[in-house]
Amino acid sequence: MHKVAIVGRPNVGKSSLFNRLIGRREAVVADFPGVTRDAKEGTLLYHNHRITLVDTGGLWSGDEWEQAIREKAEWAMEGADAVIFVLDPRDGLSAADYEVAEWLRRLGKPVVIAANKIDSPKHEPYLAELWGLGFGEPIAISAEHARGLDDLMDRVLPHLPEDDEDISEIAPIRISLIGRPNVGKSSLLNAITQSDRAIVADQPGTTRDSLDVEWDYGGQRFVLVDTAGIRKKPDTAIEDFAIQRSQAAIERSDLIWLVLNADELGDHELKLANLAYESGKPVIVVVNKWDLVPDEELKRTEKDLDQKLFHIAYAPRVYTSAINDYGIHDMLAEAMKLYDKWQSRVPTAELNRWLEIWQIKHSVPNFGGRPLKMYFMTQVETAPPTFAIFCNRADYVTRSYEGFIQNRIRDDLDLAGIPVRLKWKEKGPYKKGQGRKSQAAEE
Repeated sequence: MHKVAIVGRPNVGKSSLFNRLIGRREAVVADFPGVTRDAKEGTLLYHNHRITLVDTGGLWSGDEWEQAIREKAEWAMEGADAVIFVLDPRDGLSAADYEVAEWLRRLGKPVVIAANKIDSPKHEPYLAELWGLGFGEPIAISAEHARGLDDLMDRVLPHLPEDDEDISEIAPIRISLIGRPNVGKSSLLNAITQSDRAIVADQPGTTRDSLDVEWDYGGQRFVLVDTAGIRKKPDTAIEDFAIQRSQAAIERSDLIWLVLNADELGDHELKLANLAYESGKPVIVVVNKWDLVPDEELKRTEKDLDQKLFHIAYAPRVYTSAINDYGIHDMLAEAMKLYDKWQSRVPTAELNRWLEIWQIKHSVPNFGGRPLKMYFMTQVETAPPTFAIFCNRADYVTRSYEGFIQNRIRDDLDLAGIPVRLKWKEKGPYKKGQGRKSQAAEE
């Protein structure tokens, strides 16, 4: 796969260009500088080339994040085949633009200048000043209006090596890391990828946008999504928007790592567990900073976790430490196992054999001598596994009996750790025509 980095000073439209090129709004865009801090990746397919685009933070920003952002940009440059240097010529060249240009010359990468915000030909005279940077002809583009993007990529393609790789058509497993600010999500991402791709700081709210990182483990491709920390009450508008982006990232993911701090469990963790529960995706509870829990507190902490997360008791739990890499491989191995189960399908004949056994093992609900009768069961969906059970009266199904059926499905059908949905369909003289979708099974 080829790699192209997008760089420039703050607020010149790098993230807008990134979004346009990959064809979706992955990066947060705002009218003020400093929104993007990490190096965010996305995939672009252009003329049979599979290209990893990297959106970097604003360079020479002059704020407290300047050094960290530059380090992430330098990481992005390490494997880059070419660099798109984004400028806003309508503002004129600033001292920061010249600093970035000199930095790029030292790195020695092929550079293509993207003159952004050139919305029409009448703005093209602004390009003259850009020739003085020494990177050749600037390409006039408008990320906002999708102008000049093909010209830009046509200028980038000659700098890419011959494309002789076998591009896999197998979709990667997308995993979102969610949690309150400062529980160590970015540190875990760095530990997994054995890099410093995400900025890590003691200050909560460091991650402002969801950060996608492609990673290969045991021959399986992953896209790991480091989301912004979700607070009870966002402090700023951009933080509120970042939370919305985190929730959208969860919806697009295949699995969720719910990252908790071993020594900080409260009502907020319960709300985050509910968010994961309601998504319908497999959830792995990642208890981070486990190395900081004293030995004498281990059992009490585990019991506390059991009580607070009882409604997702089915979810597997992994104890980790990003500092010493403890439990890191368990996170990935468990994810691969759950992903296969999440997409599995159980034959109808096997389901109905088990349905008979379950009715013998546990007496069915009975209302005034009228028992619940279950006639037939079939799987109607995967990801998550969803089962339809045909019965005489859907309103006879109690919450406890529904939970019993769900647990039996997980235990007896090798679906441990997977959210299970049930749909109750009425059949026979009491049929009302609508049936009932399991409320307790909305996992």
